[in-house]
Amino acid sequence: MINYAIYIGSKKPGTKKTEQGYATVALGTAQIHDKLDFDDFCQHIADHNSPFSKGTTKGVLTDAVECIREQLLAGNSVSLGDLGTFHVELACEPAVTTEDFLASNIKEVNVRWTPGKRFQYFPCILWDKITKKLPHLQEMKEKSWALYKKNISVRG
Repeated sequence: MINYAIYIGSKKPGTKKTEQGYATVALGTAQIHDKLDFDDFCQHIADHNSPFSKGTTKGVLTDAVECIREQLLAGNSVSLGDLGTFHVELACEPAVTTEDFLASNIKEVNVRWTPGKRFQYFPCILWDKITKKLPHLQEMKEKSWALYKKNISVRG
């Protein structure tokens, strides 16, 4: 089941102001119930009648991460079938002309994932509207906010 919450957001960045303020719309956002860490995920795979232990699964996935990274740094994309494809995208400062564009215009290299077929369509989703925040989510938000404030005070 996928939980969702509703929030009020801007229709588009740069939306024209109305008399009441900016034009807004009600939007839905997925709510994470829990986070499975790497060890727990490897155990979950091992528990699915896999002939491979948690340790073997963990080793294969760890090696896969290194190999995907190596291939991306070599300029390749990596397709993993139904899991999807990993590729590199660049965040750049624009230049007026192609002649003006230099490598220094590239500010970030980001890894992107394009979902495979099994991740593109979920025909049997059960939806559950969350009207109040789950207690552990509020705790996570408070911890994140405290860490953010601590980091700001260290920089300032």
